[in-house]
Amino acid sequence: MNKNFVYLFSALICSGILAAQTQSLPPSYQKNLSNPISIYRAEPERINNLVHTKLDLKFDYAKQLVLGEAWITLQPHFYPTAILQLDAKAMLIHKVELVDGSKTKKLKFKYDGLELSIDLDRTYKKGESYTVYIDYTAQPNEVKQEGSQAINDAKGIYFINPEGKQAQVPTQIWTQGESESSSCWFPTIDKTNQKTTQEIYLTYPQKYVSLSNGTLVSTTQNKNGSKTDYWKMSQKHAPYLFFIGIGDYAVVKDKWRNIEVDYYVEPEYKEYAREIFGDTPAMMEFFSNLLDYPYPWEKYAQMTAREYVSGAMENTTASLFNDGVQQKPGQLIDENSAETVIAHELFHHWFGDLVTAESWSNLSMNEAFANYSEYLWTEHKYGKEKADQYLYAQVESYKNGDHFDKNLVRMHYHSQEDMFDQVTYNKGGAILHMLRNYLGDEAFFKGLSKYLKDNEFGKAEYTQLRLALEDVSGRDLNWFFNQWFIGSGQPNLIVKSDYDAKAKKSKITVTQQGDTFFEFPYALDIVVAGKIKREQVWVGAQEHSIFEFETSKKPEVVIYNADQVLLSDLQDDQKTVEEYLAQYRVAKGNYTARREAVEAFAKQQSTSVVALTALLESLKDDNDGIRGLAINSLDFTVPLVVEKATPVLKSIAEHDSKTLVQAQAISALNSMGAFDVELLDKAAKSVSYRVQAAAIDGVLQHDPSKFSNYKEGLDEEVIKNSEQLITAFIPVWVAENDFSKANLVIQTAVFYLFAKSQGAPVADQLEKGFTWVMSNDTEEATNVAAQMYTMYYAYIKTQSEAAASLMKTMAETAVDLKKTAYEKDKVKNSNLKKQWDVLQQAVDKMN
Repeated sequence: MNKNFVYLFSALICSGILAAQTQSLPPSYQKNLSNPISIYRAEPERINNLVHTKLDLKFDYAKQLVLGEAWITLQPHFYPTAILQLDAKAMLIHKVELVDGSKTKKLKFKYDGLELSIDLDRTYKKGESYTVYIDYTAQPNEVKQEGSQAINDAKGIYFINPEGKQAQVPTQIWTQGESESSSCWFPTIDKTNQKTTQEIYLTYPQKYVSLSNGTLVSTTQNKNGSKTDYWKMSQKHAPYLFFIGIGDYAVVKDKWRNIEVDYYVEPEYKEYAREIFGDTPAMMEFFSNLLDYPYPWEKYAQMTAREYVSGAMENTTASLFNDGVQQKPGQLIDENSAETVIAHELFHHWFGDLVTAESWSNLSMNEAFANYSEYLWTEHKYGKEKADQYLYAQVESYKNGDHFDKNLVRMHYHSQEDMFDQVTYNKGGAILHMLRNYLGDEAFFKGLSKYLKDNEFGKAEYTQLRLALEDVSGRDLNWFFNQWFIGSGQPNLIVKSDYDAKAKKSKITVTQQGDTFFEFPYALDIVVAGKIKREQVWVGAQEHSIFEFETSKKPEVVIYNADQVLLSDLQDDQKTVEEYLAQYRVAKGNYTARREAVEAFAKQQSTSVVALTALLESLKDDNDGIRGLAINSLDFTVPLVVEKATPVLKSIAEHDSKTLVQAQAISALNSMGAFDVELLDKAAKSVSYRVQAAAIDGVLQHDPSKFSNYKEGLDEEVIKNSEQLITAFIPVWVAENDFSKANLVIQTAVFYLFAKSQGAPVADQLEKGFTWVMSNDTEEATNVAAQMYTMYYAYIKTQSEAAASLMKTMAETAVDLKKTAYEKDKVKNSNLKKQWDVLQQAVDKMN
């Protein structure tokens, strides 16, 4: 064989091997598979790595466009490359150049509306940096991708009332990057495993203020009435966490240690900003100490947004919140409804922003932790029982869904948006609670600290978490992670207790139902002579597990899952009312055990004097959640219940320490027709909006002629707190064409067909309000309706096809009404056409 031929042949083979190495993804990873669920959702391949991103942004408010320039610095990750692929959705690409010092060189590129493929000037190797310049226009209203249950839209950047035509709506611009929507307003590699520093120049009208990641370096007042803010982020973070917000905000200054903490609220709420967000510095201190890792960023700011497409978002150093977090004293006296979500977004600054899930399959590395932070803060501030009450509600929300076949860490899904569900959030938080209790606080939190320090400013998957916790605790955790992180469902248990009087032994049998058996530690409280003995056992991965304990006599009750830790379904129909009464009385500090007892009393209140007496006793429980549950469980069709409960409820309405419980008691009295005029008149002057609303509802039910007393001067926030009041006011607002109330009407009437299908007496009034809103120029209310349809349809469809069909019918009816209004309008009002279009878009998303 010719020597030169052998050499050439060898070179070709080596070349082929190199090509095979650079094209390294197997067929199962390819996104062009016909069945999306077959795709293995791995960490995205890193060919080029982002190093630094510089943006210069101006805005066309009228056309809702971003006029952008981007300078993106990158390096090949490992293999040499001469091509750069960027995500850039629905943009106009005007120019692409290579930047070499003061010189630039035009680059060839291809653009398909989703990805920008750039031919570099040469092949770059690992360690070599290069910078590309892109002149572009972002067109967010042309973006076609859809949102998720958690984030109901996905066009990246949003112009709210951009031309100021809606009198009651502020003009705002804000962004929402998660999951992969930052590439709707700037070109980037829009993946969670990319990290970059950033600079952003924002030019906008001088009457507004701006917020972005990092710190504000300078502000320049321009002669044309605009100003340019220069924001700089010196620590690297993922592209989906990039943020800009612009609008008319009051900025309230606060501080944690030496770090600036700012609250951006609408001017109307300036005086209440510290009541809403004021726990933030204390949260930063608590989480920093708990994790043994001080808050790692340059500043922290929180901003509110109108018409926001989600609840809140943890943009690094600049969290964004739905405007519903803005509350007045009449709401804050009941509870700060924003408190747990404030904790959630802050905790993300460690779990998600500092250490980011390497792929959407591992989203729980962000969201499960943020969900659990809500428990941690509640426990810290209000105590363990209140935190357990909160966790109970989170778990019940998960159980009421249709997610039991989904793993926490999911390598297969239709779309990454599917990951934003109650498995990732609620179940993930409950799993972390189990893990904490198994390891103990010291090992658990030291393990979290190690995980953060090992992976800071980088990315990670669940395996890194397991290894960190194993390293600290010395325990192997594969058994736990295999069941709970890469498995699905939860134990479905039947637990029975028997007593052998001769042997003086209690036998407890734990039976697992279903095809999958779990192994887990399990707590049992055995109550004898009013005293609790806690027994900790291990339940094996088998159908039946039997445990025996010596007891001097038959226990008054055995409390299962006594520490409230195990995520499970429990069938426990054996206990008598007397046993539940014993459980209720000994389970001080145990929210779930007492709740179970109250629910058992409620079921038998009409047939058992013992149950009714116990239910009335629980109206005085130390826990306001239990008191509220007891109030709402009363059966007012039973005369004895009405007779016994009325004086207790009146006392609660006047004297309970929690205004929320007072409002519940007043509503209960209204439901039973027990109108105490003096009590109602006094309550109608309460600071609490909910107490006011319940009281005024009672007054109007008792004496409709007093309607005129409340028609004027009643704070709109009071009405917001009562669907009954809104419904009562609808005929008046419609008759007077008071379009300032259209938002209130639509928020109550948007799902009017549900009320009709249930034969609700108010259904006709709700339909009348719905028709009025949709037949007129009500832009903000129409946008709210479209958002609600988009937000809830995907979730409702998983629960009930019939309910989803009704929702689609309502949305289609809204389209028809708005279309008719536009066609009847002699001047062809463009606002009506926009409203017709936005409703049609909501319907289109339902197909």
